[in-house]
Amino acid sequence: MRLEKCWFCSSTVYPGHGIQFVRNDAKIFRFCRSKCHKNFKMKRNPRKVQWTKAYRRLHGKDMTQDATFEFERKRNRPERYDRNVTENTLKAIKKIDKVRSDRADRHHKERMRGNKAQIRKENKDVLVESIHMIKAPGAYQEDPSLTIPKRKVKVSQDKMNENRMEE
Repeated sequence: MRLEKCWFCSSTVYPGHGIQFVRNDAKIFRFCRSKCHKNFKMKRNPRKVQWTKAYRRLHGKDMTQDATFEFERKRNRPERYDRNVTENTLKAIKKIDKVRSDRADRHHKERMRGNKAQIRKENKDVLVESIHMIKAPGAYQEDPSLTIPKRKVKVSQDKMNENRMEE
């Protein structure tokens, strides 16, 4: 079973799926779905369309240099069946998948590390909004920058009359 890559978005095209376009110079373009085919016909550049793998690689969203992708290319060639080779290949595939997922996790952590300043700012904003829950009411009189937001409470006339009678 040969798995092809979509020319536009680089996703896998399984046998019996997708669209194949052959140009006059006999170059074959395979597309995973009509969305990719239409974008190709509109002469869009995959490096400028945000949902494609080419864009993600170019803008540092995906890992570009990973040696585990080389194994995938090698596996695409059909070979004669040998039980030992098959067993070793299956073991290698599991190891490669683990290495690839570890590298992807590391890449994600590296990309998210730059967001600490933004996270701190958001946390600070939340803290300022809910400071009245943390500080005692007497502390607001000492620090004029921290003021409790005033809330208007409606009290009915009956309640006011009852309070006056009790006094």
